[in-house]
Amino acid sequence: MLGATIAVSCGGASPSAPGVQSQPTTPASFAVFVFSRTEGFRHDSIAAGITAIQQQGRQLGFTVDAGEDAASFSDGNLARYRVVVFLSTTGDVLNGAQQVAFEGFIRQGGGFVGIHSAADTEYDWPFYGGLLGAYFAGHPDIQAGTIRLETPSHPSMSGLPATWIRRDEWYNFQRNPRGSLDVLATLDERTYTGGTMAPDHPIIWSHTYEGGRSWYTAGGHTTESFSEPLFVAHIGSAIVWAAGR
Repeated sequence: MLGATIAVSCGGASPSAPGVQSQPTTPASFAVFVFSRTEGFRHDSIAAGITAIQQQGRQLGFTVDAGEDAASFSDGNLARYRVVVFLSTTGDVLNGAQQVAFEGFIRQGGGFVGIHSAADTEYDWPFYGGLLGAYFAGHPDIQAGTIRLETPSHPSMSGLPATWIRRDEWYNFQRNPRGSLDVLATLDERTYTGGTMAPDHPIIWSHTYEGGRSWYTAGGHTTESFSEPLFVAHIGSAIVWAAGR
């Protein structure tokens, strides 16, 4: 529902942005905005994802605001945040002025974390395409598959097994992003059916872009994903990395 808000967070009080509610508790080192507006398919897992990110904020020391009002993307409001998370967004979610404000946020050193269908968002916005890394092309049915860590030294990969077996909706992408960013993990298409990118199927990646930091995972389709301790901690560590902390 456009303009819906979800009360959140763990952190110092600050003026509320349009469509965003904050609930102060304890001081934190930086603030995060979780944006989950959908103009296409809407994932049932969004609410669970927000709850999981809130949990990570309490553990890792960042505040979390969550909302779906695109009016939150103004220069003044974005200046309150260190990281913006696109949580299973879909379709065209920002207008031209809002896109310009977000571009400015990134160029001033802001962080971006994209989860799952963030790759099914804003196909006609070149800046976002570069920030994201690769757009969604399709997927097979939900099933178990094996993720193979490629850059275990990255902070967001800390504590993960070298071969990580989990159940999700495994995205194929319109292009292989390798070469334009840092691939953190690949998907082994021999371990499930419906992959179209073999033998090299990046599934988690990061890079610096136009002065900011960008991180993406294709995981997170299912509500159960956000009950997996490894997956949730993985997202939390990615947010801290995107914040430059």
